[in-house]
Amino acid sequence: MTARTAARWFGAGQASADARPSLALPGAQSPRSTPALARRLQWELRTRARLAVTDATIVMLAALLVAVGTVSASASLELVRPELVLATPALVTAVWLIALAGVHSRDAAILCAGPLEYRRVVHATALSFGVLAVPCLVLDWPAMRLQLLIALPLGLLALLIGRWQWRRWLLSRRREGELASRTILVGDRDEVAYVLDRLSHTRDLGYHVLGAAVSGDPGEALMLGDRRIPLLGSRESLAETAERLGADTVILASKPDADPDYLTRLSRQLEGTCAELVLFSRLTDVAGPRISFRPVDGLPLIQVRIPTFDGGKHVLKRALDVVVAGCALLAVAVVAVPIAIAIKLDSPGPVLFRQQRVGRDGRTFDMLKFRTMHVDAEQQLAALLAQNEGSGPLFKMHDDPRVTRVGRFLRAHSLDELPQFWNALVGDMSVVGPRPPLPGEATTYDGTAMRRLYLKPGITGLWQISGRSDLSWAESVRLDLRYVENWSVMQDLMIIFRTARVVVHPSGAY
Repeated sequence: MTARTAARWFGAGQASADARPSLALPGAQSPRSTPALARRLQWELRTRARLAVTDATIVMLAALLVAVGTVSASASLELVRPELVLATPALVTAVWLIALAGVHSRDAAILCAGPLEYRRVVHATALSFGVLAVPCLVLDWPAMRLQLLIALPLGLLALLIGRWQWRRWLLSRRREGELASRTILVGDRDEVAYVLDRLSHTRDLGYHVLGAAVSGDPGEALMLGDRRIPLLGSRESLAETAERLGADTVILASKPDADPDYLTRLSRQLEGTCAELVLFSRLTDVAGPRISFRPVDGLPLIQVRIPTFDGGKHVLKRALDVVVAGCALLAVAVVAVPIAIAIKLDSPGPVLFRQQRVGRDGRTFDMLKFRTMHVDAEQQLAALLAQNEGSGPLFKMHDDPRVTRVGRFLRAHSLDELPQFWNALVGDMSVVGPRPPLPGEATTYDGTAMRRLYLKPGITGLWQISGRSDLSWAESVRLDLRYVENWSVMQDLMIIFRTARVVVHPSGAY
C-alpha cells in the first residue's frame, strides 16, 4: 500500500484533499451536524449512561446473589466446584447486560417511556434465563438452577423499579419545564389545533410548543384557553425558523391527502439542523404493540393489528387475577374487622353492600363493596337528580348527602372496593379492567360504548388512575375503550402499581 493510498483511506491526507479544486455546484456538500444538535443529545446520553450504570449495578448484585446462594446450597450438599462458583457471576452479568443492550432497552426513542421500556427489560431477562439455562443443564448443577430461579425474578423486579425511579425523575423535571423538547407544529390549522390540544393535557409528554406554521392563510394566532400560540410564517421557510428558535422537534400534523412531497422536502430541509421530524398520525388510543411498519417499495405502510378478546393472553390475565386477588384478600382480612366496626358505629345497616352490575358479554353479577351510604340511598336519589353534576348516564355529586362520614373516608382511599377482590377471585371481575356499569347505564350504551363489555370489569383501571369521578362521561368511555382494545399484562401491572399510589394520595373520588 502506497503512502498516498494510506492517507486517503485513513484520513491523514484530509488537508490536502480539502485543498483540491471543487466544482461550483450549489447544494453538493452534505450537511454537517450542528453544535445545537450535540447539545440536544447530551441529556439523552447522560440519561442512557445513568440507566446503564443502574442496570449494571443491579445485574452484578443479582449475579453475586446467584454465586453466594450456589455456594451455600452446594456446600450443604458437599458439591462445591470452585471453577463454576467463580464463573457464575461473570456469566450471569455478561449474558444479562448483553441481553439488555441487544433488545435496545436503553434506546433513545423509549427513554423513560413506560410500558414499552419495561417490556424490553422483561424480554431481556427472559432471554437471559433461556441462555443461562443451557449451562445449568449441561453442567448438571441443580444448585445453580435453583438460585437462578430466585435471582433472576428478584433482579427483574429491581431493574423495573430502577427504570421506574428514573422515569419519575424525568417526569418531575419535565413538570418543572426542564428537559422538554422545543417543538414547532406544522400543518393545516385544524390539525395543528388538534395536536396542540392533545399535547397540552400534560407537561409529562415533554413537548414545549414554540409556535406553529400553518398552510394557507395563517390568520390570527392559535388560542388554547388563555394561551396564545404564535404563528411562525410560511411552511417553506420552516428550516430557517427552526434553526433560529433552536427547535428540537418539528411535528408534521397534515391530513393524509396533503402534499405527499412536502414530507420529503421538509426532512431534507431539516438536515444539519438540531430538529428531528415527527409525523403525527390520527391513530389515537392505539397502543404501540398493535402498530408496526411495513415498508413496501418505498411506501411507509402502517399495519394496525386487530384487537383480540380471547386466547392465551387472557388465560394469563386470569392467572394474574387469581394470584393478585388471593394475596389481596389475605390483606383485606386484616383491615376488614376495623372497617366493619367503623361502619356499624357510624350508621345503621349492613357492612357489605351488594349491587347488580354488568360484566363481560352483558352478564350480570352482584358486586360487593363496603357500605358507604345510608340504607335508604336509592330512595333519596330521585330528589337529588336535579343536582346531578355528571355528564352521560352517571350520577355524580361532590357533596352527596347520602354518603356517611365513614363512607366518605373509605371512598377517598378506595377502601370501600376491597371486597371486590372476591368478585375477581371467583371470576366475575378482573383486578384491572373497564369500570363496571349499572344495568340501567348499560342499556343506554351506543355501539361504541358497548365495547366496554368485551372484557371483565375491573376493580381498578385507567379511569381509576386518571381522575376517577372528575372524568367526564366521554373521557371515561375513551379510557375504557383504550384499555379494552390495547391491554397487556405489563400495562395491568403498571396500573396496579399506580393505583396503590392513588390510594395513598387520593383525588377525584366522591
